[in-house]
Amino acid sequence: MNQTATGHYRAGSPSRRIMLYSHDTFGLGHLRRSRALASALTQDDPNTSAIILTGSPVAGRFTFPERVDHIRLPGVTKLSDGTYVSQTLGMGIDDTTSLRAGIIQTAIEQYEPDLLIVDKEPTGFRGELLPTLEWLKLRGRTRTVLGLRDVLDEPEVLATEWERKGALNAAEKFYDEIWVYGMRDVYDPTEGLAMSDDLRGRMYWTGYLRREITDQADVPGIPYVLITPGGGCDGAAMVSLVLDAYEQDPTLRPDAVLVYGPFLSGEVREALDARVNKLGGRVTAVGFDSRIESLFAGAEGVICMGGYNTFCEVLSFDKRAVIVPRTVPRLEQWLRASRAEKLGLVRMLDETRDGMTPEAMINAIRRLPHQQKPSQAGADGLLGGLEAVIARANALVTEGSRK
Repeated sequence: MNQTATGHYRAGSPSRRIMLYSHDTFGLGHLRRSRALASALTQDDPNTSAIILTGSPVAGRFTFPERVDHIRLPGVTKLSDGTYVSQTLGMGIDDTTSLRAGIIQTAIEQYEPDLLIVDKEPTGFRGELLPTLEWLKLRGRTRTVLGLRDVLDEPEVLATEWERKGALNAAEKFYDEIWVYGMRDVYDPTEGLAMSDDLRGRMYWTGYLRREITDQADVPGIPYVLITPGGGCDGAAMVSLVLDAYEQDPTLRPDAVLVYGPFLSGEVREALDARVNKLGGRVTAVGFDSRIESLFAGAEGVICMGGYNTFCEVLSFDKRAVIVPRTVPRLEQWLRASRAEKLGLVRMLDETRDGMTPEAMINAIRRLPHQQKPSQAGADGLLGGLEAVIARANALVTEGSRK
């Protein structure tokens, strides 16, 4: 049997195994972040493989690089009142959570990862990770990391949420390190949390996660503005406002390419499509493009909602952007956009300050060519996240192999 410098004894060739957990109850952000991390970690070391545990209903529509695979957990849907229902026919939410927990435990036991990276939720969806985290702690072979995006929510709201979920206690007890995928001098997502000095000593700010074109796609041969509401589940209002602008001003240029996202569908999507069709080609629309990086790279500018992944793409492809952040159910996007605007990285369309009117959107699109690019505000210095993650992962797993 062989042992890598950083792995466990296993039959066959040396290998390092990484598991990434992404609870995915809302949107695309968690899956896309986990996919970017898995891609970077496996590309860095040809003896590394990775599996992503995800609840995303569209995971199968993405391509995954060599030595990266995914396991689809039974899906759940978040309702407007904050409660959840199962997407699995005939199962209640408690039974679905129990089923997910069992799949997670079995996957971990069979795969025997050297490193587990958990995205955002220390206890998992409705505590589904706790049995596995307890088992891993007793076994003592897998290093565990909690990965946090740059902004979570308002400090007071986050503190209450983590207290209710037992998240802070889980972070203290079960995680070897916390990685924040942002910069400390931009925003501290843990502000307001009563973390121990020991836990804060285990925190690392990696920087933002740089994005690249992984699958080349065709892009329009004429100048265009990219309109993207991310996953699209709460993007109808922003899309409608952009269409208002193009309807009200026939001279508005450049043309727009609209990517709805997989979760903007049904009658709402049909109504928006009808409006697009009346614009004579000035706006073209597609439902979902898993290769959206190519559209970012070719765009003259971007109008977006400002989720974490979209923000990373704006910085990575150095695009002038106007962010129209959502403010419910949490202020995450508004906090990120507000801070980024102060740093000169983007411009924000703020409801209170600017008004959500067609005139405001027309002016924002017309001013896009005159904005400075993110690189002019120092964006390149913010994008070292993947390199830092690789370094921390190597250090953690090497340390674990010596125990």
